[in-house]
Amino acid sequence: MTATAPVLEGAPPSRQRPRQAATRGSRAHRWDARWSPYVLVAPFFLLFAAFALFPLLYTGWASLHRVELTSPDRAQWVGLHNYARLLGNDFFWNALRNTVTIGVLSTVPQLLMALGLAHLLHLRLRAATFWRVALLTPYATSVAAASLVFVLLYGRDHGMVNWALDAVGVGPVDWQNGTWSARCAVSSIVVWRWTGYNALIYLAALQAVPDELYESAALDGASRLQQFRHVTVPALRPTILFTVVVSTIGATQLFGEPLLFGGAAGQKGGASHQYQTLGLYLYEQGWFDYHLGRAAAVAWTMFLLLVLVAVAGGLLARRLRADR
Repeated sequence: MTATAPVLEGAPPSRQRPRQAATRGSRAHRWDARWSPYVLVAPFFLLFAAFALFPLLYTGWASLHRVELTSPDRAQWVGLHNYARLLGNDFFWNALRNTVTIGVLSTVPQLLMALGLAHLLHLRLRAATFWRVALLTPYATSVAAASLVFVLLYGRDHGMVNWALDAVGVGPVDWQNGTWSARCAVSSIVVWRWTGYNALIYLAALQAVPDELYESAALDGASRLQQFRHVTVPALRPTILFTVVVSTIGATQLFGEPLLFGGAAGQKGGASHQYQTLGLYLYEQGWFDYHLGRAAAVAWTMFLLLVLVAVAGGLLARRLRADR
């Protein structure tokens, strides 16, 4: 019976190299397992810091200074003066009212139509893939192209909408210069672009609803409308809340549609600011009146409004989960 000889300090190098290599390999593996995730996510945080966090902080700094577009390197500390001036400005409150009004006019019909379309697509219609792609086509269309087409449709003298109204005995409407007519026209652009997108979100949520619920409702004699009211809508409450919050955020940031719809006076939201949104008011303050500090104050006010919307949505979602 032989015993294994112990490894001495003076062992030959040929025996020490495998142990040293194994030690280095183990150390490299630990370092790789520990730091590789940070290396992989580092590009995102670098881009976020450069293009999101820094602009946000710089905008907050600019909102506390008097900064002009003609001399952006000269800043004078004014504290909360820009915010105080903003709250006392009638054009700001007009823009806020227009933003809320257009948001309601575009969000409510949009989500109701999206719910109905998602329910129809969930019924396994023929050529379902074609209809899903068709619903997504308006979303894929650029804002500029869609807005310019709607400008032609709502033309006062030769627009197709006024032609259709005249055919049923209604006089022509000056869509761009009216107050409610302009708001409805801008809202229709938003509805056309985003209804299909939200319908596909609802459709994806409906795929997770068990078919047994619809079968049970059908056995109980429920019609399609009753199934929609008592099965589809309750199952989609969290998704509906999500789309309401996202649509509200989008309505608060509305910019391209009213800008292009207004033509030469787009940044004012019409000749009398009748459909000027917060986004257009910010654009006018910064790039037409050259007041970057005031524009930054508008931007931060919009940001705080969005934070309130997100917090309210989170609290409502928690309440819905608690009730279930």
